[in-house]
Amino acid sequence: MADSKREIERKYEATAGTRLPDLNRVPGVSAVVHRGVTELDAVYHDTEDHRLAADSLTLRRRTGGSDAGWHLKFPVASGIRDELREPLSATLPRSLAGLVRSRVRGAALLPVVRLRSARDVHHLVDDRGEPLAEVVVDEVRAVRLTAGGATATWTEIEVELADDGDPALLDAVERLLREAGIRPSAAASKLARALAETEPGSMKKAEKSEKAAREEPVPTTAGDHVLAYVRRQTEAIVALDPAVRRDLPDSVHQMRVATRRLRSALRTYRRILDRDATAPLGRELKWLAAELGVDRDQEVLDARLRGRLDELPRTLLLGPVRGRLRIRSTACRAGSRRRTVAVLDGKRYLALLEGLHALLADPPLLPAASRAPGRALPRALLKEYGRLAERVGHALDLPPGHDRDLALHEARKAAKRTRYAAEAARPALGKPAKRFAKRMKAVQSLLGDHQDSVVAREALRTLAAQAHGAGESAFTWGLLYGREEAAAAACERELPGVWERASRPGLRSALGG
Repeated sequence: MADSKREIERKYEATAGTRLPDLNRVPGVSAVVHRGVTELDAVYHDTEDHRLAADSLTLRRRTGGSDAGWHLKFPVASGIRDELREPLSATLPRSLAGLVRSRVRGAALLPVVRLRSARDVHHLVDDRGEPLAEVVVDEVRAVRLTAGGATATWTEIEVELADDGDPALLDAVERLLREAGIRPSAAASKLARALAETEPGSMKKAEKSEKAAREEPVPTTAGDHVLAYVRRQTEAIVALDPAVRRDLPDSVHQMRVATRRLRSALRTYRRILDRDATAPLGRELKWLAAELGVDRDQEVLDARLRGRLDELPRTLLLGPVRGRLRIRSTACRAGSRRRTVAVLDGKRYLALLEGLHALLADPPLLPAASRAPGRALPRALLKEYGRLAERVGHALDLPPGHDRDLALHEARKAAKRTRYAAEAARPALGKPAKRFAKRMKAVQSLLGDHQDSVVAREALRTLAAQAHGAGESAFTWGLLYGREEAAAAACERELPGVWERASRPGLRSALGG
């Protein structure tokens, strides 16, 4: 796994004659230590159509300085990026190649820009000599490695906060720089500036395209709204891919949710987008969600069982229950992460990403897509609601037991799909869709608690059998099984009331259908 560093910095315009102000005046700074000038040589890589740059990612191979190697930077917020580093090598390390795969897809990565910088380094330190920030003045020469080899030169100042530093220090430094007539840079990165200044015509087009992507046109038709939602969920999958590979918290769950939302939209709005064209993508999204669920479902189950054990008095914890649960969790999850990464590295997933981008580039719109959203979207939403009502009614008519558990699980999936449909329609339908989604979420959450109990009981039965076979007491596992049964029964008793509140009269008129 590549080394990771959170980079918090600000950039400023400068000229060859610019002089830094007295940074000793910055509150908290005891000294400014001049570290001399370092020569840096970086080659930036991207696809021919600059897919990484379009998402504000930078990938470079740099020599010189204390951190020579391969660097990949992801934007986090304005002035904040996560930088991942790998040691210097002739070719791009596999770990970094994987992290850009969802953006690059099948396209080749090529050297696009070479930047040579003379970096004059100053460290701001506290009274113990600990670094607070690094201030550098860069004399930069950029060479375009494609499109004729145009060049550009400029000078800029970078102020980077030390690890765990106080961002207020950056504000204090900026005040001094502004007093000296030094202003923030208009370019987000050296690469962005190099691309703009070495090929202004094409970059103006690229900048317009990027701005248009960030500021989507206001949807007017039903098709506009559905495509905007599909685009947002596709972008979420692409953006979450590197986070899943890095095993960042909640990333698998969020990617799975985006996958399900996208699949739900394609199914719900089949009168807007041709089902014949979207059905293959829907099947692949179902597959991806299932693969992501292997890790996520185990994570949820582990948390639930640990929580149940924590609720018990110590006198009721008979035998090595925590150890046995830990062994089971380790065994179940040992291969799940490797499997998830293997899925993201596979050809099937890559083909899905290509298919989604092709769909957005040439959407299979049906005649209903040109209608006003207030007419077309409620119809689809109410159809999902009708399916959910049938499944809830069927489940409530069944006696408690296995068949009801299965029926409630099917109702849960229908509630989730109905909620996602409402969320997709919210920009067009406004508050009625928002309220409707909230009601459906309440139904989904209750049915989700019930299903979690069903899954937990299956695991507890297995744990009890394993404990018994090892000569351990199975009492605690049986006790937890009983509590899960009681929890499921409570959900079933609560469901009629929750459903009644969710299906209040006037739903059709409220949605405009």
